[in-house]
Amino acid sequence: MTPHYDFECDLPVDEFIDVLRRSTLAERRPVDDVDRISGMLRQADLILTARIDGVLIGVSRALTDFHYCTYLSDLAVDVEFQKQGIGRELVRRTHEAAGVETTLILLAAPAARAYYPHIGFEAHDSCWIFSHQ
Repeated sequence: MTPHYDFECDLPVDEFIDVLRRSTLAERRPVDDVDRISGMLRQADLILTARIDGVLIGVSRALTDFHYCTYLSDLAVDVEFQKQGIGRELVRRTHEAAGVETTLILLAAPAARAYYPHIGFEAHDSCWIFSHQ
């Protein structure tokens, strides 16, 4: 089955949380805080989804200025559908919508570190974070 890709700026919170859980990304997202997840969706510049028969199987959520940089804050694909090119296509379409001249930036989940070089990302040694925790 071929996924249907679309931009969904009004993606329902419960569907987003569900696909985060089915992708294992929920381990690093505040999925028990619905208000926070809702705010994450509302403030995103780009939300691209992948669906099969209407069921959400993948999502990318990005923040961008559409001119210089794009932060791909979430890339989640249901584990049942991984290794089929869905993540790669979500990244490609997100970058295209943000502007291919923008630099695409992301922080990889530990289990996904080996995935990103496979689809063209380069490691960067000067990333710094100031965590709220």
